[in-house]
Amino acid sequence: MCGLTGFWAKDGDVADAGAIALAMADPLRHRGPNDGGVWVDADAGFALAHRRLSILDLSPAGRQPMLSPSGRWVLAYNGEVYNHLELRRQLEGESRAPAWRGHSDTETLLACIEAWGLERTLQASVGMFAIALWDRSERALTLARDRMGEKPLYYGWQGGTFLFGSELKALAAHPAFSASVDRGALALLLRHNYIPAPYSIYQGIQKLPTGSWLRLEAGQRELEPVAWWSLVDVAERGTAHGFQGTEVEAIDALEGYLGKAVRGQMVADVPLGALLSGGIDSTVIAALMQVASSRPVRTFTIGFEERQYDEAAHARAVAAHLGTDHTELRLAGSDALALVPRMPAMYDEPFADSSQLPTHLVMALARQHVTVALSGDAGDELFGGYNRYVMGPRTWDRIRRIPPGLRGTFGSLLTALPATTMNRWLGSLAGHVGIALPGDKAHKLASALTGVRGLDDLYVALVSGGWRDPGAMVIGGTMPPNLLDDRARWPQLDDPVARMMALDSMTYLPDDILVKVDRASMAASLETRAPFLDRDVIEFAWSLPMHMKLRDGNGKWLLRQLLDRHVPRTLLERPKMGFGIPLDQWLRGPLREWAETLLAEDRLKREGYLDPAPIRATWLRHQRGEASFGHRLWAVLMFQAWLEQQGRPA
Repeated sequence: MCGLTGFWAKDGDVADAGAIALAMADPLRHRGPNDGGVWVDADAGFALAHRRLSILDLSPAGRQPMLSPSGRWVLAYNGEVYNHLELRRQLEGESRAPAWRGHSDTETLLACIEAWGLERTLQASVGMFAIALWDRSERALTLARDRMGEKPLYYGWQGGTFLFGSELKALAAHPAFSASVDRGALALLLRHNYIPAPYSIYQGIQKLPTGSWLRLEAGQRELEPVAWWSLVDVAERGTAHGFQGTEVEAIDALEGYLGKAVRGQMVADVPLGALLSGGIDSTVIAALMQVASSRPVRTFTIGFEERQYDEAAHARAVAAHLGTDHTELRLAGSDALALVPRMPAMYDEPFADSSQLPTHLVMALARQHVTVALSGDAGDELFGGYNRYVMGPRTWDRIRRIPPGLRGTFGSLLTALPATTMNRWLGSLAGHVGIALPGDKAHKLASALTGVRGLDDLYVALVSGGWRDPGAMVIGGTMPPNLLDDRARWPQLDDPVARMMALDSMTYLPDDILVKVDRASMAASLETRAPFLDRDVIEFAWSLPMHMKLRDGNGKWLLRQLLDRHVPRTLLERPKMGFGIPLDQWLRGPLREWAETLLAEDRLKREGYLDPAPIRATWLRHQRGEASFGHRLWAVLMFQAWLEQQGRPA
């Protein structure tokens, strides 16, 4: 895991290009604390910089930016190519391999690019990566990103200079950077609690979409990413030509694909472990790691004092059964609270998934013992783990019986009690049917009822669970074009639940979950790897019929069957919790003064980005306990904290 950045000035030669590139790389030091390098094409006005977290080939032979043997290509990349030794064997079998200088995957990528070209290399590579490739012969820059967007890559023009990098703070370190806030992106933040690709918080700076590449030549100004891989294609092809085997054959196939991915991702020249929550996804990864290991695997979890948010006991029981070398850290709420001031710098742009706090804490714990950690991310999207996949169709079946004019009234009834009260009164009963935090879910459903005409509408409303009219809340802002509002771009899948899963994989997964994991882990200089995002696992998952994912009112049917081979069912039968914090309570308690300062009416008016009226009304209702709006308020607070961190006038 590393960080890359660079620039290309259209006017050519730039004085002190190397020093500027170094200054851009310095804010990425947390991503690559072990080494750094710069490469400059002075005549072209191009500079490329890299920060290295050494994982494979710890010697100088793995240093970047790396020059190809022919001298034509210069590469900086962030990530890991897990099948790079297999790619070396292919090159050797074709008699196209160079004389290897080391055993880094960077060298393998360069050799493949020289032999096969970039697109075939990308198609053949299994892993996570963001790539910057300079062609010295044609004076052209190519940026590329992995299939599912595990590794970030931002780019854009600032005046006459093209900037790119792993994080926005690297771009902001260039003297030409002077971007202003994108008010449309701010509206999207208020809608989703994250900013979806291709947008960033800055005008003119974009995220490279997942599974795409971008080529920039001398004299070119317009930028148009090109897809080299498409989840839509995988989903449509998989459902059209699905798995035809028996259930036992499906379990065997899943164990084969996922086991191979786990073994491939366990390759490292540094200490390695696993993040273990005790849920299905992380448990299956830890179990397969332990099968593949001759000694106890290091596993890590954190526990909280608040019982309804604490999964530590479950993780401890799973670890004991598997025989892992388990480390648990018990935390008070104050430990997470202490992180709040660090969020704007850690996430680089406003990001408001409040599980960002415990996520970083478990990353920091793991980093004290290992440099690489495997996780269970993406199991929900691929195998049907979110409650909405089961409850969505059931809920719509009930909603459609309510006359449209009465649905708002029904929503008001659902929110008559604060979410915390409903959690306390109904928690035990809801747990018997697999629902954790029923109050939070009831309030989210209530906000989604208005204007729902079908299951697709209900899905969009549920994943737009922020402010009701975010475009109107942003002064001078409108809701920009985006995937959820453009159904012509949705996967053409007959099953509405399959559409939900595909859309989650195209939006929520790369723009929330993987952003959260990347920034939280990189802030601790920890590399995380997600075996569920292996290319073959993704394609196999999309070939499965829905009854092998959802059955008897539960998701992840096939994963559960696989886990039965490794862990007793009794250790895993409990409601899905997520990785949350008691945000509503904190905003009424220890975070109240901090939040009140950021949400002060005169401050909001002076800054000129957000309409104070709905924010103040929501804040006051929350404080009076009339409703629980922590989720909505957190998006505003993260923007306000980010704005303050930027040094903009308050």
